[in-house]
Amino acid sequence: MRKEIGAVLRKKDGPLIVQSDFSVLLDDSHPLAEEAREKLAGFAELIKRPGVMHTYRITPLSIWNAAASGTTAEEMVGTLTAYGRYGLPRQIEEAVRRLADRYGRLVLRRNGDGTLLLEGPEELFRELAESPEWAGRLDGRTAAGWTVPPEQRGAIKRELVRAGYPVVDLAGYHAGESLAVALRQGDGGFALRDYQARALDLFYRDQDNSGGSGVIVLPCGSGKTVIGVGAIARLRSATLILTSNATSVRQWKRELLDKTTLTDGDIGEYCGARREVRPVTIATYQMMTQRKGKGNEFPHMQLFRQRDWGLIVYDEVHLLPAPVFRMTAEIQATRRLGLTATLIREDGCAEDVFSLIGPKLFEMPWKMLESKGWIASVRCCEIRLPLPEAERPRYYAADARTKVRLAGENAGKLPIVEELLRRHAGQPALVIGQYLDQLHRLGAKLNAPVLTGEVRQEERERLYEAFKRGEIPVLVVSKVANFAVDLPDAAVAIQVSGSFGSRQEEAQRIGRILRPKTGGNAAWFYTLVTAQSKETEFAAKRQLFMLEQGYRYELVRLAEGSGEPMGAFKEAGGR
Repeated sequence: MRKEIGAVLRKKDGPLIVQSDFSVLLDDSHPLAEEAREKLAGFAELIKRPGVMHTYRITPLSIWNAAASGTTAEEMVGTLTAYGRYGLPRQIEEAVRRLADRYGRLVLRRNGDGTLLLEGPEELFRELAESPEWAGRLDGRTAAGWTVPPEQRGAIKRELVRAGYPVVDLAGYHAGESLAVALRQGDGGFALRDYQARALDLFYRDQDNSGGSGVIVLPCGSGKTVIGVGAIARLRSATLILTSNATSVRQWKRELLDKTTLTDGDIGEYCGARREVRPVTIATYQMMTQRKGKGNEFPHMQLFRQRDWGLIVYDEVHLLPAPVFRMTAEIQATRRLGLTATLIREDGCAEDVFSLIGPKLFEMPWKMLESKGWIASVRCCEIRLPLPEAERPRYYAADARTKVRLAGENAGKLPIVEELLRRHAGQPALVIGQYLDQLHRLGAKLNAPVLTGEVRQEERERLYEAFKRGEIPVLVVSKVANFAVDLPDAAVAIQVSGSFGSRQEEAQRIGRILRPKTGGNAAWFYTLVTAQSKETEFAAKRQLFMLEQGYRYELVRLAEGSGEPMGAFKEAGGR
């Protein structure tokens, strides 16, 4: 088999077409497409997929994250060359090597007097000094490098990344307040999976200060929280955990009580009406960014200074709001662990995650975890249906934003939801959407509870628990269930509408059904899309991240007037 592959590559009949604008086309019909995709995804980002030609983009940040994870320039160039259909443009090879070489050239270390020293080659400092924005900032130059005040540690790293010069931070961290904690042992204990232990080791690397900050990227259901728990037990220091919502706060607390020797009195909840600051404190991003009005201070940001934290865990780090970034820039001497299913940020702040939380330390492809049974096997299907004739005049007369909503709320989706639920009778199901009116109509028709931001936290918890126990077979949920909701038995998700073209949201929604299942360990994800509308374009964009992970969406087109609700849809779905 390897000889056959070698022969194909020697003929330059590869699946990749590398273009001079840093885009790379992947021919999905090529026999080596999957092999090339797995390697390319390590240092390039999928941006669109018209037909069989999928378009990736190589960026400085994608190269630096790859370099931080141990991928060399030689390996990146080797992938583009070996799988390329044509010769690799010289300017691309030179740029990849140049950008990869920049990672590690600037190193931040701590002097004996507590000040920081930015080390690097003389020619690089000369290049910086020639740029107007840096000319006046290099006054701290010495023979050994550039002296950096400790309070400027985060700001300098952020600005240098924006200027195209990533900094490897080896200045170390303070220990923080000591915490007596250990993982539970014996019959009631648990063991980290091999990839969880590997991720934790890469974060901890304390002997050379190369660990202590960075991001772990793993899919929902694969145990990212367990890695965070392991980090707390390894460091044995006071910890602040920031997460997405109150439900997640309680889940973190349950995991800590279940898997460590911490007691209820050691763990504080800082959300809603609670203001508990304890050796391990769990807060929400929403709480941290509350203020009386625009222009006012953020009073809860004081939590960052209320204890001598030795570790800050940023759960769902791709959601980190800008005010928390600003505070994070001030606490670079504290260890920082980011956890996420995807580094995609729709707001363009991925550079700030890289510079202030840290680079990507560990990532494992979703399909690899699926093959080992650590997450469920998911079958994805896009069902494209026409807009009912009665709704078309209003749709064609509407403005662009209203058209998106009308397509999302297409009344023809309801009977399809009913049919899919019949096909999956007996399997716990989530119906997920964006528009509250649509969700309430679905809830009434399906006789299912509707869980939205309007529902009080106590009632949300009650519904989640009833769903877990099997007392509620179907939950209709809004975006409040996108993040950090532990519903291990959910096996079917039906998406009726979404937040435009959000790749991040698509990954999170599929994540609701990824937790391992008893029996066949299988799950199904359906997305209902109005044909010949803006929604089809958004659907294509939403699916990009999952396609990059090796998943495929079956496409089913439903013809108008086909009789039964599902018409020709006979094969996809069902058990």
